[in-house]
Amino acid sequence: MKRLTGWDAFLLYSEAPNVHMHTLKIAIVDISATGDRTFGVDEFRQVIHSRLHKLEPLRYQLVDIPFKFHHPMWREHVEVDLNYHVRPWSLPAPGGRRELDDAIAEIAGTPLDRSRPLWEMYYVEGLEGGRIAVVNKIHHALADGVAAANLLARGMDLQAAPDAEDRVYETDPAPTRSTLVRTAFRDHFRSMARVPSTVAYTVAGINRVRRSTRKLAPDLTRPFTPPPSFMNHVLTPERRFATASLSLADVKETKAQLGVSINDLVLALSAGALRKLSLHYDGHADSPLLASVPVSFDFSSERISGNYFTGVMMPLPIHLEDPLQRVQQAHDDAILAKESNHLIGPELVSRWSNYMPPAGMEALFRRLSKFEGQNKILNLNISNVPGPTERGRVGGALVTELYSVGPITAASGVNITVWSYVDQLNISVLTDHDSVDDAHEVTSAMVQELIEIRRAAGLSEELTTVENALAQVG
Repeated sequence: MKRLTGWDAFLLYSEAPNVHMHTLKIAIVDISATGDRTFGVDEFRQVIHSRLHKLEPLRYQLVDIPFKFHHPMWREHVEVDLNYHVRPWSLPAPGGRRELDDAIAEIAGTPLDRSRPLWEMYYVEGLEGGRIAVVNKIHHALADGVAAANLLARGMDLQAAPDAEDRVYETDPAPTRSTLVRTAFRDHFRSMARVPSTVAYTVAGINRVRRSTRKLAPDLTRPFTPPPSFMNHVLTPERRFATASLSLADVKETKAQLGVSINDLVLALSAGALRKLSLHYDGHADSPLLASVPVSFDFSSERISGNYFTGVMMPLPIHLEDPLQRVQQAHDDAILAKESNHLIGPELVSRWSNYMPPAGMEALFRRLSKFEGQNKILNLNISNVPGPTERGRVGGALVTELYSVGPITAASGVNITVWSYVDQLNISVLTDHDSVDDAHEVTSAMVQELIEIRRAAGLSEELTTVENALAQVG
């Protein structure tokens, strides 16, 4: 048994019937090269069973504390019913990117059952070209982007993991009510003992800000002023989903030409796409949007669970017409936001989150999920996570593409998540049902924005075709 951190628990408390706090990891797998035509969901369950010893978080079960007077705990070794957790799914013809994305949207639109380990995995058949997709739905409380990437690398045998001499998985006994209460009291006292160090960390951050010659990023100091936008409203429970794959070589060539980072370019692609959508849905794009961008403070390659990031507020310059100006502005804003986050202290929010009252936070987020007014915190979430640099395999079959997307949060109906995989930069967009007519509007606009940036930078407008990737949605 181990206690969820305050930040892990926060991602549980922020869930509501229309706000699902799971993330999605999607692997496209070419099983045609294996020559095994009998490989199906049952064989895939056997593969997962053989790897559970190195995918420990998949055996965690959430345990609530009586009266909710402390954060929940993880029961770390429980029985896993793979017939429940690993599910078959068949796509309609022709089994292309559109059909797969629609299936993932349906998978994303239902919450996870908290009485079981907080994940589901879908074995999706019917993809064109003799491929299948593996869609892993895992609660954000279990893992952030870095931990999820490490967990995925273990699952694809790209990262060393503990050996298991046998495949017998012992189950921890369920905790008694008295044990939960007793450990909650003990952990409360430990938390109180850490208050002085948390206060000292906060004071040190304030002093760094006072001594610094750099000013705090204005969007970090006033995070309650995002402009009204088509994506900010009471969310529907249903989801829309879209993907697109770019050549990492094209992206690297572009960022080198402009002297910016890949992350800067992702922000600029998002800004250009959202400018087009804002003009379409809102009729104007005259104010920067405000995005929450997760910045990790623990990049350990061994970590496969937990959340060690902070959401840094960054403006998206959708108000600028020129694509190169958007790139430069995104670059400048990102530098200032990251410097501000470092000055204040990247762990500030996560440390104070340990003292959040569970019942009060759950009630607050239920209310926020139904709030009819404009979102007062942010417009959307954008993530950029470096993924595996080597091609992985599942059951001997080659993984040709990888995608990931985080959740959409209360009153923020768009999430853009970008993962790299070997020679690909893969875009995933999750929205609710009412923010856009088609989530592929966002991915297509991001691809078009890269073309426009390259044209303005004097580079070829012809994008490199990504080998082995599903055909793009037109």
